[in-house]
Amino acid sequence: MKGHFWSGRPCPDWYRQAGLGIFIHWGIFSVPAFAPRGRAIHDLLREDYDELNKHLPYAEWYENANRLEASPTREHHRRAYGDAPYSAFREPFDEAACHFDAAAWADSFKAYGARYVVFVTKHHDGYCLWPTDVANPWRPGWHTERDFVGELADAVRARGMRFGLYYSGGLDWTARPLPIANLGDMFAAVPTEPDYVAYSLAQVRELIDRYRPSVLWNDIAWPSGATLPGLFDHYYAVVPDGVVNDRWLAQEGLFNSLRDEANRASFNAMMKARIQATSGPQPTPPPPHCDFRTVEYGMSAIPADSMWEACRGPSLAFGHNAQERPEDFLDAQQLIDLYTGVRAGGGNLLINVGPRADASIPELQDRPLRALGALLRQA
Repeated sequence: MKGHFWSGRPCPDWYRQAGLGIFIHWGIFSVPAFAPRGRAIHDLLREDYDELNKHLPYAEWYENANRLEASPTREHHRRAYGDAPYSAFREPFDEAACHFDAAAWADSFKAYGARYVVFVTKHHDGYCLWPTDVANPWRPGWHTERDFVGELADAVRARGMRFGLYYSGGLDWTARPLPIANLGDMFAAVPTEPDYVAYSLAQVRELIDRYRPSVLWNDIAWPSGATLPGLFDHYYAVVPDGVVNDRWLAQEGLFNSLRDEANRASFNAMMKARIQATSGPQPTPPPPHCDFRTVEYGMSAIPADSMWEACRGPSLAFGHNAQERPEDFLDAQQLIDLYTGVRAGGGNLLINVGPRADASIPELQDRPLRALGALLRQA
């Protein structure tokens, strides 16, 4: 991507100095609010790679976990909901979400000491939290009527914070609803077909044009390397001091090759060997372009000579998991120590909240964040 006006641009000062951001995972998955508890993702990668996602504590991966035979999520779903499809959770979510209060969220985030907020606009289930004009070819109307993204953007900015958005570009289970057990399965599930390439590109451009996000936070991968330079050109033209993260892996050849079972087995064997060959987090190669690197739950090494961001939940999950217990959560001192360590290492902390379906933030998440905010106001 050399030769573009943004190539080699320094990371904007506002982001380098931000310190604390709030991540928000809220959606249809907040209705079942279930995932197995007790084992962190970095431990699962080492100890149970082949069936990682059967035991993943991420409640926002509920739809996928329910596709995996003998997973705790599937067993829970059959007991609680029988053979109801994931789409059956849409109506109760839309009903509960009427309690959403953007001003109340923004007041809380301000009290936490946040300088920026990153809202999940579309997670892997493909459900959009804004009234998109880009039609979903596989599940028509799979979006909210209410503009949760726009309401929160206005409330956050009114309180002097920056607003950013997350978009799942690499996975969309409306386009490729394949069971994903491990990393090879995950990259094989990246949709590379022309209809998804056009869909995801149009949606991200729509989000940029409507909401002008200060942070453009893509997840997993991107379906087409050919579209990236033009997308970045457009983003920086609309938001000159914006920042993008590093999750734009766009290797269609790799993704397509992993749809072959033998190739996928070889890839998984390579990944397992690489993980077992080291006792700690491993460095990941830099992408062709980003403004900052991401480190999720300590799964990758802190990058040298690059701005970075630590992202994680207050427990082992991002989406609200009703199975978790008080001992699964960071207490106030642990959160303060985490923030202090990240800042000492030159990074920002993007700490997540996982609201219930009715948009309320559980006290076990809220209380430590308010303690951190009180400390930051004294600084």
